[in-house]
Amino acid sequence: MNKKYCLDTSGFSNPLEFMPQDIHPTLWKQVEAIVRSGLLAASKEIYDELEHLPGDIGACIKTHRDLVLLELGDASWPWGDYRAHASRMQVTHRGVISEYNGNRKGTVGLNDVSIVAMARALRLPVVSMEKRSIPPSVTKVRIPDLCALEGVDHLSFNDFCRKEGIRS
Repeated sequence: MNKKYCLDTSGFSNPLEFMPQDIHPTLWKQVEAIVRSGLLAASKEIYDELEHLPGDIGACIKTHRDLVLLELGDASWPWGDYRAHASRMQVTHRGVISEYNGNRKGTVGLNDVSIVAMARALRLPVVSMEKRSIPPSVTKVRIPDLCALEGVDHLSFNDFCRKEGIRS
């Protein structure tokens, strides 16, 4: 398995909003090449969101589902470790998971937990555009905060582009 990053939906959806493909085609063609190379991993929950991305990048992700989506039961990755991390995190971080707290806004949801658990199992960074909670909060935790709590690196889209040498 040649994965380098676990992708949260915001890792691509937010940059698409501010750097649309019709204005930044060169940048997004390079991102599509990363998708085709198989370097990105997503949980089922996140992949279901990624399928709704617009334009060529959304089509590329759909076309390369088998390269992006890591399925439970697939022997090519430690899915048992993923499930163990996800289950533990749902207990450990229950107080900040939206679905367990009246769908509290501004905090992580179960989908976010899934991608951080995957990153932990694979020992890879998470790419998202979420920012840390400032000031730090005991009731509102975002993906970068959860990554820090779980010992997982967090990258913004720009960090990801720099690591991959992507320029527009």
